[in-house]
Amino acid sequence: MLDIQTHMDFVGQAKAERWSRIIITLFGVIGLIYGAVVQQFSQTVYILGVGFLISSLITIPPWPIYRKNPLKWQKPVNTEQKQVTSDSSEEGKKKKK
Repeated sequence: MLDIQTHMDFVGQAKAERWSRIIITLFGVIGLIYGAVVQQFSQTVYILGVGFLISSLITIPPWPIYRKNPLKWQKPVNTEQKQVTSDSSEEGKKKKK
């Protein structure tokens, strides 16, 4: 099968959030200025919509630039051995009573 990565690390999520805000703000300001110049609010909305689409294409997919800092997970602890020893000690206490 294809090995397609479907996650972002925490640093990548912060980058995506920052880029999204910058792009949408930039297109919003440009759209507002252009809409005021041509006296058409619809032009402002169209430009903001284009900014949203561009922002979505850049920030929603988990591009490799958003996966450069993977988490280092701890090794799992085997809990079955601890439960068995604690269960047997409880049985021993019951037998002594």
